[in-house]
Amino acid sequence: MLHSQQLKNLFLSLLYFGVLAFSCLTNAQAQITLRVTTIPEEAATEQVRKFTPLATYLEKQLDMKVQFTPVTDYPAAVESLVNKKVDLVWFGGFTFVQANIRSGGKVVPLAQREEDTKFQSVFIAKTQSGIKSLADMKGKQVSFGSQSSTSGHLMPRSYLLQANIDPEKDFKRIAYSGAHDATIASVVSGKVDAAALDITVWQKFVTENKVNTQDVNVFFTTPPYYNYNWSVHADMPAQQREKIKAALLALNPANPEHAEILKLNRATRYVPTMPENYKGLESAARSAGLLQ
Repeated sequence: MLHSQQLKNLFLSLLYFGVLAFSCLTNAQAQITLRVTTIPEEAATEQVRKFTPLATYLEKQLDMKVQFTPVTDYPAAVESLVNKKVDLVWFGGFTFVQANIRSGGKVVPLAQREEDTKFQSVFIAKTQSGIKSLADMKGKQVSFGSQSSTSGHLMPRSYLLQANIDPEKDFKRIAYSGAHDATIASVVSGKVDAAALDITVWQKFVTENKVNTQDVNVFFTTPPYYNYNWSVHADMPAQQREKIKAALLALNPANPEHAEILKLNRATRYVPTMPENYKGLESAARSAGLLQ
């Protein structure tokens, strides 16, 4: 027979282990959802269409729930990873640099599209506008994308400055559309005379006949630079980080299901990347006065 003190000790032990088990279960449940977001380079509906199949693929590969939630603007994507409100973010090169600086070097880029190793921006204008070069943009109304966009602002601004064109002094007006599709629309509608954007969004619009190149077309394409990547916070366990990276690198264009995901992501395949690849962007951002 157990004495009352022994019974009490047994009860307390069971209670302790019960609380411990519940705590572990709660923590496990918190960890079984991978929270994903992306910079809003296009409308939220387009982001959901592009990334939902990838989220479904990651669920299978990682054996965990994947929750994709669009954010309203580029700074929100940066803050959400810095503050660990999300686990995985599709950044542009410049937003990666911003997040890495904001976090004290605690943002880890896992993979980028093969296209991101030699990315480019395009400048577009109406074909009848008389704008045939960067110099022809002087005195005109010009649109960039988001102020935090690599391909829609930072790199186009960097190449304008290299061509001795100061947007603030030389353009009649500067607009920020917020997203690449809105940038194209601003030129088509005549709201601005010229604009700069991501080459892959432009190519997608041309391929899908969403823009008439007889009316609006490219007059300048930048030299190549490193751009987008999938990043995580350095506090994510290394094993989980490697699993996500392996899943992205395993996407194979020869597999029809994978090919569809890659097509939606405007990618031929994903390749490994590293922080050093984005040092050039950081230097360009400092030179352009976009980073203090």
